[in-house]
Amino acid sequence: MGKEKKRKQPPSDAAPPQGDEGEGRKERKGKKPKKDKAEAILPSQIKNKEKRSELHAKLKREKKAEKRKLARERGQAIRRAEELGEQASKSTPNCPRRPFYSLWFVFGSDCLGCLQPPEREVPRTIENTREPDETVCRPDDQELFAGNDADEFNAVLKQHIIPKVLITTCRFNSGRGPAFIEELMQVIPNSHYVKRGTYELKKIVEYAKNRDFTSLIVVHTNRREPDALLIIGLPDGPTAHFKLSKLVLRKDIKNHGNPTSHKPELVLNNFTTRLGHRVGRMIQSLFPQDPNFRGRRVVTFHNQRDYIFFRHHRYIFETKESKVASKDKKAKTSESKSQPEKQVICRLQECGPRFTLKLLTLQHGTFDTKSGEYEWVHKGDMDTSRRRLFL
Repeated sequence: MGKEKKRKQPPSDAAPPQGDEGEGRKERKGKKPKKDKAEAILPSQIKNKEKRSELHAKLKREKKAEKRKLARERGQAIRRAEELGEQASKSTPNCPRRPFYSLWFVFGSDCLGCLQPPEREVPRTIENTREPDETVCRPDDQELFAGNDADEFNAVLKQHIIPKVLITTCRFNSGRGPAFIEELMQVIPNSHYVKRGTYELKKIVEYAKNRDFTSLIVVHTNRREPDALLIIGLPDGPTAHFKLSKLVLRKDIKNHGNPTSHKPELVLNNFTTRLGHRVGRMIQSLFPQDPNFRGRRVVTFHNQRDYIFFRHHRYIFETKESKVASKDKKAKTSESKSQPEKQVICRLQECGPRFTLKLLTLQHGTFDTKSGEYEWVHKGDMDTSRRRLFL
């Protein structure tokens, strides 16, 4: 082995490099540099449960206060933007969003940029997030219009035939059934009631056909409560079976009105699919197509999530006086300062009844339980998702 070379020691006259003397001493002593600010303590680092919960509540309050402060500043900026209008656009010519912003606001020396009032977000509902359906009707669907001209309701809807409705019940009718039928006859013009007795439904259908009725409505009761509605189109069908729920009669509605004998206006809302379109036309065939607007009656069938909500209203025009302050400065008395001004106000008054329908089956032709062919049947395995709708 060769001799180890000795390191050359720097001369004693040589000066240490600038800035390295203090750092070298600190490194030799092993001291760490002091931190200016203490690190924030998280609640998860505290073992004591009471102190941990106190710190968590404190941080939550601070976060809410900061959120309220930002919302307050944003609201003030939007109000200032609405007051200034286009005057604010001249203050920021270089802004890339100049045609769209409303205000350039500065707090002290910190510029927070240009602001425009936020657009209202459309809330996510089951209706607008429903599963895509190929049977949704479109305004340019020529096949749909051709089917309308050839279906069973065309003659009534084009006013070639005046609708005539027969209303009957199941064999054992009691409870609120008679009261509901009486109010239903006031809702549907040109409707007649026939007592069911012990006759079979097929004989009732033949009876209605021979007397030129266009529709047959059967009210079914269970345990003295109406629970189903059967609507049969005559003479060739179809037959729709609905579940009836949440029935409220006129006497149970607060501040209800009494309907007149005028023909009502009909509102059908949100029947978007082929099946919904067919059910809507079936309901439409129960009512005359020439409403009398002097009666101010409105009958509404609103479809939402495959539930059909029925409402019956009449609109009322009222004249109310409201005091308006006078702009005349010379007016001395209080009577001359306040001048009554008449305003016409329109409001709705519910006439009843009120109920909800749910489609169970739709059958070709008139009522036939043995050899009838069904167009659509609701089954339990169809309800795989809340966003899967059929009407």
